[in-house]
Amino acid sequence: MRPLDGLRVVDAATILAGPFAATILAEFGAEVVKVEQPGVGDPMRRLGTESPAGDTYWWLSDARNKVSVEIDLRTEEGADQLRELVAGADVLIENFRTGTMEAWGLGYEDLRKANPGLIQLSVSGYGRTGPLASTAGVARIAEAFTGLTHLTGEADGPPAMSGSSGLADYTTGLYGAIGVLLALRARDETGEGQMIDVALYDGIARLLDELIPVHAATGNGRERMGGETHRSVPHNNYLSGDGRWVTVACTNDRMFDRLVEVMGRSDLLVDERYATNSSRIANREVVNRSVSDWVGSVSADKVVEGCTAAGVPCGHVNTVAEYLAHPQVEARGSVVTIDDPRAGPISVPGVVPNLHGTPGSIQRLGGPLGEVDVGEIIRRWATTTSDPMSTGGE
Repeated sequence: MRPLDGLRVVDAATILAGPFAATILAEFGAEVVKVEQPGVGDPMRRLGTESPAGDTYWWLSDARNKVSVEIDLRTEEGADQLRELVAGADVLIENFRTGTMEAWGLGYEDLRKANPGLIQLSVSGYGRTGPLASTAGVARIAEAFTGLTHLTGEADGPPAMSGSSGLADYTTGLYGAIGVLLALRARDETGEGQMIDVALYDGIARLLDELIPVHAATGNGRERMGGETHRSVPHNNYLSGDGRWVTVACTNDRMFDRLVEVMGRSDLLVDERYATNSSRIANREVVNRSVSDWVGSVSADKVVEGCTAAGVPCGHVNTVAEYLAHPQVEARGSVVTIDDPRAGPISVPGVVPNLHGTPGSIQRLGGPLGEVDVGEIIRRWATTTSDPMSTGGE
């Protein structure tokens, strides 16, 4: 048993944010039908590195546990097919520009007439309200809009992008999935569905630690700091004597006291510049130079081993290859290998979170375009009752 067994989801979104929310639901048992443009499919099939299946590895990984149907929503026939499909569903996920679905006669108020319990997750660049509601947006623009891009990169360099080109998409998908689960819980009590409105920038803005309240209260902002953090020192990446980078993160005085013991520099404890976190912040360059000199004199493994034994947070700055080879990753099932009928064995990120009693699973990777006839699903959903757990179904 999986927690969302019996939940029916129509994924009419494209590329990443909305589809990622659907993927999370699918991993935990939801039946997800992926609606795609006939003959073309989701653009994500062509974004990234092509696999032996013809679709990209990105598609294979992130379209997991879904079945594909072809519907042209721009036509009257396609609109009718979506209405029929949604009539038997619990959740609809879409990410068209605000107003597009309404123009097709597929707005939430139209769709819920036949299905009052319908929950719709609507993902857009800037949300469904405000002066930018009709403006298109993508993940990178969302990161720039919130100020995250401004903060990313070295202090003396230009703004940079986070290593994940879809970071805002993934955070939006996570919040979207949470929204669906909350709406399902509310439906238990009311029997009514609802619209969930998530903008691509919402999740990123929510993750900006104290930046928003501090600026609102004091007018003070923050500039790019590279690998540093404003709240504690030492908290940075340091180059070891054997040419590898390690991250050391001391967030309080006790950790720093233990670090200087590992460094063999207990003499620093009597220097007022090192005495407290606030004094270390005021003398950031001096403190970082001492730590950098020590790390640069030994191997990365010795730094990590010494800090770990002393209870100082520290780790190698791994490449993806090093991450994949780490025994911790194998032990937790953080990466799993699925034998895909089109592409062969493919290793993909595992299911998160790890529920011990009712875990999620990967049944299959992203499949071919239009693999299932939409009419078959419409007929089946029309003659059987949705029975999702904890959704107040019939």
